Amino acid sequence: MTQKKTKTFRPKARRPKGFEDRFGALANAENALIAAAAGVYHAHGFEALSTSALEYADCLGKFLPDDDRPNEGVFAFTDDDEQWMALRYDLTAPLARFVAENYDPLPKPLRRFAVGPVWRNEKPGPGRFREFIQVDADTVGAPGAAADAEMIMLAADVMDAAGLARGEYVIRINNRKLLDAVLGGIGVPETDEGAVQLLRVLRAIDKLDRLGPDAVAYLLGKGRKDESGDFTQGAGLDARGIEAVLAFTRAGTDSLDKTLSALDPLMGVSSIGKDGMDELRAIADLLQAAGYDDGRAMIDPSIVRGLGYYTGPVFEADLRIETVNDKGEPARFGSAGGGGRYDDLIARFRGQPVPATGFSFGVSRFAAALHALGRLGGKADGPVVVLALEADQMASYFAMASELRAAGIRAEVYMGGSGMKAQMKYADKRGAPAVVIVGEDERTKGEVTVKNLVLGQQMSGQIKDNKEWREGRPAQTSGPRASW
Repeated sequence: MTQKKTKTFRPKARRPKGFEDRFGALANAENALIAAAAGVYHAHGFEALSTSALEYADCLGKFLPDDDRPNEGVFAFTDDDEQWMALRYDLTAPLARFVAENYDPLPKPLRRFAVGPVWRNEKPGPGRFREFIQVDADTVGAPGAAADAEMIMLAADVMDAAGLARGEYVIRINNRKLLDAVLGGIGVPETDEGAVQLLRVLRAIDKLDRLGPDAVAYLLGKGRKDESGDFTQGAGLDARGIEAVLAFTRAGTDSLDKTLSALDPLMGVSSIGKDGMDELRAIADLLQAAGYDDGRAMIDPSIVRGLGYYTGPVFEADLRIETVNDKGEPARFGSAGGGGRYDDLIARFRGQPVPATGFSFGVSRFAAALHALGRLGGKADGPVVVLALEADQMASYFAMASELRAAGIRAEVYMGGSGMKAQMKYADKRGAPAVVIVGEDERTKGEVTVKNLVLGQQMSGQIKDNKEWREGRPAQTSGPRASW
């Protein structure tokens, strides 16, 4: 009887939905963007902070509808002591926990910046990932408009450091207190039910750029089905409330002073609306005094930010560069980052308000936009490849690569087991500008041959046949080892 052969299980190599692999040019562009932003923050006196990827779910403070299973919007699981833990969904909530845990010894105001991955358990889509890298800067312990204005200036400075020119971006500013005044005027109650309604209004307005006012009107009302058929519950406003909110979002102009004048009558007699207007005026005055009213900043009431913890000024960095999408259609990149004031987040731990404000951007989407525009480079030259033509001469090859690196030249020794033809193909795939060739002939003569692959590629179109190519050996030179 023939024994049945057991089939070996081989998992299918597949990337999870909403996650991405970054390699080569795009990864280089991301690293360059992070370095540019970190340079701005460091120059302004911010200190680096790194926190754990995992936090206790109750410390994250996300507005979750299901307390028994807090995984709405986050990736969560129970620890061995049956406490819910979750991957951080941003870098701000972990900062609040860090400050509360180490409050007394920390300098106040605390100025910190952070870089790291965050995770969102949300439906992925074009440009929307479940994991992405954020870069944050925050000031904790500084009340008043000056700290908010500085964050807006920092956001503009990051855009400048990223290689964007005037007119290619704008920092759009608003104040959550103004929307609170508008919603209070249409009867949204200051209760837990009203807080849920407020969050849905915020998330609806946050989609204005992407969906347009007609779709947002549905989200402010009964709700909306998207293209896939998924239904999003609406905020439940009536027709009067929907129009009041949309009218508020349309009040922005390119002039700081004109927008403030347009917003004044919308606030009515609301005291919280007056506070918000006073804060916006103070920010506008500081921006004008510092010269940031040159098109880099504007007040835009449609900016609300989708997270529920903001308590005052909010802002977004908007890329105004026209490009084309994968289908060749005109497209704009839109938001590249944002932030605002969140005075109540640390109060969850300490029971008293701790003023805080910050700016954050997601690296992947921003870097992809800059890379597509040819900003921040991204495509780095490959290393010079020292070919390994004789197995017993590896020590000599390593020595040559070390000499090149000591001279500031990126270099590597070929580590595969193939012959010269395959090694040349490898160097070409690596984008190597040149290869170093030392075989038996060169070694016995004490020489080194260097082949310029970039020049050789340029000259290849001028060569008529293989004989001319072999005899001429374009872009290839040899000489004594000591002369290189």
